Amino acid sequence: MTSTLVRTGPSQASPPTPTPAAPTRTRRRRMLGTRLAVQAVLWIYAGVAFGPILLVLLGSLRPTNEILQNPIALPTSFDLSNYVRAWESASLGTYFVNSVFITICSVALCVSVSVAAAYIITRRVFRGRAFLAAFFIAGLMVPAKLGLLPIYYMFQAGGLVDTHLGLILLYAASGIPFTMFVLMGFMRGLPVELEEAARLDGANDGRIFWSVILPLVRPALAVVTIFQFAPTWNDFFYPLVLLRDTDKYTIPVGLTQFFGEYSADRGTLFAGLIIALLPLAIVFAFASKQIMSGLTAGISK
Repeated sequence: MTSTLVRTGPSQASPPTPTPAAPTRTRRRRMLGTRLAVQAVLWIYAGVAFGPILLVLLGSLRPTNEILQNPIALPTSFDLSNYVRAWESASLGTYFVNSVFITICSVALCVSVSVAAAYIITRRVFRGRAFLAAFFIAGLMVPAKLGLLPIYYMFQAGGLVDTHLGLILLYAASGIPFTMFVLMGFMRGLPVELEEAARLDGANDGRIFWSVILPLVRPALAVVTIFQFAPTWNDFFYPLVLLRDTDKYTIPVGLTQFFGEYSADRGTLFAGLIIALLPLAIVFAFASKQIMSGLTAGISK
């Protein structure tokens, strides 16, 4: 009887057991539910935040009698007479122009001085630069409004009381510490090799600053511009103390008189509020991309 020998080869590895898809589907459902919940919360917050502004915008296009009859309703016709009345009769046009002039000049002066000083302090090595940087940043620890009395006496001695120039210098000086803080932190993260390459190509300091540094710090410039524009435009304290002539008032101070004169005319009152909010909305709308780039610039480094 012959026995048959069966030669078995090396055992082959068994195929991997497929992972059940149930945990993966559960995880995806949880992520989708979390995302929908977050979006719902954000939409609710947006409705709460922008709902009053939308009601004011709709009310500015309606006559006062319609607003009193039904405060929450769409305008029956596209009427801009409230804006014309607020701009001309209530002198909001004068206040608006004053605020635009003061805000643009003060923000431009503040950002120009800060970006030049931040470039020298962070990109140059010289004795005393640490003290100079600390001197600029120290302004963040002292609220400027606490020094109102010496500021007023100094402005009075220099003939700057009741002038737009005094407000421009005050806003620019008070905004330099924060602007320097942001720009110096941003410039310290820029590679030195870019400047060295530009110097090898024959560029001088001015050319390097204008053509190399400024394009790189554009997101940071957008951030500090917005953060200086909004409080300067909305400031009520300094114009109330330092201005005397009503023709030199800014929007926040002018609105106090406007509210007293047109408190019964709801349509004109709403139109004046929209005029006061319009520049901030335009600036935020056009600079939102740069703001996000500036706020998230350090994440990818």
